[in-house]
Amino acid sequence: MNIVGITACPTGIAHTYMAQEALEEAGRKRGHQIKLETQGAMGAENEITEEDLKTADIVLIAVGCAVEGLERFDGKCVVEIDVADAIKNPEAAIVKLEKAV
Repeated sequence: MNIVGITACPTGIAHTYMAQEALEEAGRKRGHQIKLETQGAMGAENEITEEDLKTADIVLIAVGCAVEGLERFDGKCVVEIDVADAIKNPEAAIVKLEKAV
């Protein structure tokens, strides 16, 4: 499965990047391709491109605050979770995506 998405937390520092790392590791362990954009204190990094969207099977939004650019995911299967849940149990988040596809 090809997963794209966004991670973000209210302060835009640690949890944004912790969630990205945990989810990417869990996704790869289960055999998926995964690319997560971070919207943190430094702005958007590792941005999702149009090509990324074309090949995506599902979109994961792991946030604890408002984020920008959600309209670009219109028409895609989108699963939203809390950023804290992504850090605590990233494997469960990936299983949730697998069930949603």
